[in-house]
Amino acid sequence: MTVEPSSPDGANLGAPAQTPASPQKGMFGITGTGDVSGFGGLVRHRPESVGSPKPYGGYFDEVTDALEEAYPGFADAIEKVVVDRDELTLHIKAERIAEVAQIMRDDEALRFELCSSVSGVDYLNSDSRRLHVTYHLTSMTYRRRVRLEVAIPAGGSVPSVTSAYPTADWQERETYDMFGVIFTGHPNLTRVLMPDDWEGYPQRKDYPLGGVPVEYKGAEIPPPDQRRVYQ
Repeated sequence: MTVEPSSPDGANLGAPAQTPASPQKGMFGITGTGDVSGFGGLVRHRPESVGSPKPYGGYFDEVTDALEEAYPGFADAIEKVVVDRDELTLHIKAERIAEVAQIMRDDEALRFELCSSVSGVDYLNSDSRRLHVTYHLTSMTYRRRVRLEVAIPAGGSVPSVTSAYPTADWQERETYDMFGVIFTGHPNLTRVLMPDDWEGYPQRKDYPLGGVPVEYKGAEIPPPDQRRVYQ
């Protein structure tokens, strides 16, 4: 017979330690169900983002100072500046994004010639401006990177930046297709991944997951959140 070692107070040292209950649900801190899918009632509370104080460090101060000098509407257009994980993000009022993008590209002290990515994020139940659009800019002249970000309500619109960055053409179309963000002034804002008559925007957090029809005997694979019951 094997006897598990015990501590002086009688506790069983061979028993697994109990993990404290996590306030998050789903794949984060889950115990006892093996649920790693994230569909088990995943709940995460996104902390409110606040602006970072100056000095930002590195070249971040040079970028923000140069933009402030080149753009008279800086104080009104920039909602906050956030430095996190050694990355610089400028949160901009949606109606000013095209103006800021043009200056970021053309000003000699900035020279962000490339927009490498335009993408969407849905912070469902965060606030009225749940949809965010992020722009990743690269300065090949100065070897720098910066992120621009705007926030709008569902069904809202953002000026297109294609006049400054032609590479944003299909990227804005994909963001429209997946999140329903309207880019005003875009030369051809049509769906690029889904059929033209598709209803809804698949990457919004409230988009139904849906089942998968199976030809064999008319069966259907249920949606992921209904395949198992996670407690």
